[in-house]
Order: sequence, then structure tokens, then C-alpha cells
Amino acid sequence: MKVLSTSKSHGGVQGVYSHASDVCACDMTFAVFAPPQAAEGHVPVLWYLSGLTCTHANVMDKGEYRRLAAELGLVVVCPDTSPRGADVPDEKDNWQFGCGAGFYLDATQAPYAKNYRMYSYIAEELPALVAANFPVDISRQAIFGHSMGGHGALTIALKNPERYRSCSAFAPIVQPTTAGWSRPAFEKYLGSDERSWRAYDATLLIEDGHRYGELLVDQGTVDGFLQDGLRPWLLEDACSKAGIALTLRMQEGYDHSYNFMSTFMDDHLKWHAARLAR
Repeated sequence: MKVLSTSKSHGGVQGVYSHASDVCACDMTFAVFAPPQAAEGHVPVLWYLSGLTCTHANVMDKGEYRRLAAELGLVVVCPDTSPRGADVPDEKDNWQFGCGAGFYLDATQAPYAKNYRMYSYIAEELPALVAANFPVDISRQAIFGHSMGGHGALTIALKNPERYRSCSAFAPIVQPTTAGWSRPAFEKYLGSDERSWRAYDATLLIEDGHRYGELLVDQGTVDGFLQDGLRPWLLEDACSKAGIALTLRMQEGYDHSYNFMSTFMDDHLKWHAARLAR
């Protein structure tokens, strides 16, 4: 692991790091905020997954999480959204596919299967690296994210409910198998057999029997992607049928931007901290 930068913030340390990923077969970059409490012992860890076109830096620069994370004693880890590098296959003119658009799945189709394994990276490889190098209590993990990252948080939590004590999302893509901006990516990564897509769709995972204790979702009412891409009512329906406690908050007048997310970031941090303390 290489240290790319560190900076003191709210008594803690915001760092950016890189490492050679075996899972993604390239160098990967991620950010970690360690609160001041981490200097005295192991603390809970909260994973934040970013959306399409983002890197680790977007939420680090605009998410406004450090002040309260320092107060609550939470390590916040912000991974990249996809593999990157000269040898990683990409469609440079397509913001909905390739670099910046890993969709937190493990690709099965050539030439993407070698590198695009973000599910395994987030669920397995990066947690092991973080646990080995930072003072985190890996028995107390939580996960959240925005848009594509909200999709990732929901699906990863549903598939690993014993691992994450809490899960929330900002404007998640709740049914990527039918959304116009994700269907083409799913076919390229996973092939034409749509049965394999179900493993990375929150609503279909629930339909197939996966369960999670409770979820928090915030969604802006003037989000330009609301009707065609996000459709939180599909998650609401799936959770209602499955008996999953979903708190869906439609936030009047808010859009899809970090202005929306930063407004409600404190609520999500407090939600996770309360459950991580149990």
C-alpha cells in the first residue's frame, strides 16, 4: 500500500492511498478518513460507494462527512468506482460504461472479466487491506452510497447481511436491470442471459429471498434521473412485500447533486453510528 497524501481534518486524518489489486488486476486508489478516536483504538468503519463518473475524490471533496465522522468516531472509506489504467478496457466516450462505471459487479464477459470485479473488490479485497493497515473494528461495518453507489450498497448489504450492521443510500438505482442507463452496461459485463443480472439488482435480490433488517433511502423530488433511472417506488414495493423496514424520504426540491447529499449526510452518519454502537 502506498500513501499518496495525508491531511489533518477535525482532529483526524484524511488520507489517499493506492495498492496493486489482485482482484481488479490494476492499481486501485481509495480514501480513508480516520477520526481522532482511531489514535487510541479500533473504531467502526463506514464504506461509502460513489456514483457514475466519480472517483474516490468526489465525496472526499464535496460530501462534508469529516466533521461529524470525527465527532462520532467513524472511519470512512471511499473506494474508487472502477478499475483504471492503460490496460483496462474502456469506452472513453460513454460515461455509463467502463472506467467510472463499474456498477459494483463482477463481470463475466471478455474483455471485462479480468478487471471489472468491483463486487469482490469492495466485499472482500479492500476490507482485508483496510483491516490490516488501519485501526478499524472490522466486526462493526456499515455501508452507504449515492446513485450507482447506492445500488452497490444495497446489493452488497443484501448479499452479506451478517457483515454490515446498517445500510443506507442517496438516490440509488434500485432496479438497474430495467433502467436505461444501466441495462447496456449489464449486458456488456454479464452477457445476454438476464438471469445472471439478478445477483446485482436490489429489487430482484429481495424477490429472490435476500433480506436485510432495515434500510434508509433519501431521494430528491426534482432529481432529473428519478423517473427513468432511479424509481425508488420499486424498492418500496419490494420491501413492503418482503417485510423489510424501509425508510424512504422524498426530499422536496432536491436534485441528484452533492448539494443534496451533503445536506443529508449528517442524518446518514448518525443512522449508521447508532447501529454500529449496538
